[in-house]
Amino acid sequence: MSTYDVDLFVIGAGSGGVRAGRIAASHGARVMVAEEFRVGGTCVIRGCVPKKLLVYASHFSDTFEDAAGFGWSVGETRFDWPRLIAAKDREIDRLNAAYIRNLERSGATIEPMRAIIEDPHSVRLADGRLVTAGTILIATGGQPYIDATLPGRELAITSNEAFHLPRLPERIVVVGGGFIAVEFAGIFNGLGVETTLLHRGDALLRGFDEDLRHKLREEIEKHGIRLVLADSPAEILKADEELVLRTRGGLDIRAGEVMIATGRRPNTAGLGLEAAGVAVDAAGAVIVDDYSQTNVPSIYAVGDVTNRVNLTPVAIREGHAFADTVFGGKKVAVDHFCIPKAVFSQPEIGTVGLTEAEALAQFPAVDIYKADFRPMKHTLSGRDERMLMKLVVDGESQRVLGCHILGEGGAEMAQLVAIAIKMRATKADFDATMALHPTAAEELVTMREPSVRHRR
Repeated sequence: MSTYDVDLFVIGAGSGGVRAGRIAASHGARVMVAEEFRVGGTCVIRGCVPKKLLVYASHFSDTFEDAAGFGWSVGETRFDWPRLIAAKDREIDRLNAAYIRNLERSGATIEPMRAIIEDPHSVRLADGRLVTAGTILIATGGQPYIDATLPGRELAITSNEAFHLPRLPERIVVVGGGFIAVEFAGIFNGLGVETTLLHRGDALLRGFDEDLRHKLREEIEKHGIRLVLADSPAEILKADEELVLRTRGGLDIRAGEVMIATGRRPNTAGLGLEAAGVAVDAAGAVIVDDYSQTNVPSIYAVGDVTNRVNLTPVAIREGHAFADTVFGGKKVAVDHFCIPKAVFSQPEIGTVGLTEAEALAQFPAVDIYKADFRPMKHTLSGRDERMLMKLVVDGESQRVLGCHILGEGGAEMAQLVAIAIKMRATKADFDATMALHPTAAEELVTMREPSVRHRR
């Protein structure tokens, strides 16, 4: 019989923490989960889910415009931001309740408050109670980052506040060049807001394939987003009823809102990690091994708080693997290779595997297959939008190393292609697969000759 109050104490009820708690409970562990905000975490409450709902809403402006090419006469259209937000909030409430219900059904106890680690086996709840645990799991995720030295930073919003604006501004500046910045720029632009995207780099989406990065720039500028690259904020000022973002390059950009989306940081401040002796890196991320164990044997961490791969499905897989390892009697390490990624930009991106640059750094021979074309839909809509598909192939073994797609349905395609790449499919396997016509995806199995052959 354990001398601890619980076998597992989970701090944070996001995707990783909830999965870990549920699976641990299914293995017979006594589980307690503390969450100071809402069960479901960033993804469900103020991240992936509500963002995707807003992305859907922003697509309708293009849809109404494209309809004329297909014989439809669309009359006056009006958009109601408060109505969208209310509908979004109802769905988030439903999901929050479902997460609570599933945790409780598994047998876990939920404590709706903050918890702080006092030592390797003790956690202090906000109401003063001390709970002892055989194992502690840190699953507190991340939070938006704003440079503390930026004058006027208190006037800006982050993605957290963007989901709850009382009204849409006429103009907005989005600062950043990653997933969140690109996606919100598309959302606001699609909803009729005059949108400027300001990024300190010379291209968006650092770490993605270069062809995707350049093609995305072309396409989002066609959609009407003003893109300012190689510049960054110097200060934010209040000016009458608006804000002015002054850049280091000397621009003054007026806007109703300034949204800072320059990255996220692990949410580890004030958790008591120092008291327990848990090691963190320079960014504040909890350092873990392949089994999500910290340098303190009784303390583990999963998800964005470890800053390994900050994606919801990864946190879920890590939480499940942790529970199987510690309470299920089988050691499971998560394979972080070949993780598909989506950017719900407009047009969207789906990608999996190695970029061209990454492949060139690892393989002596690399073949590149590319298709850049106008989607069938836009032959009638008249929209000036193109689609890009790219395969990265090992020139010696002909194994497909990466797939990169920009265009409608790109994310859905990338999920399925990920299976083939994970199974180490070759270009011959792709070529032997019958095309599904007429689809954009058929290009993935009909590209016969390399666009480029790299050899060294």
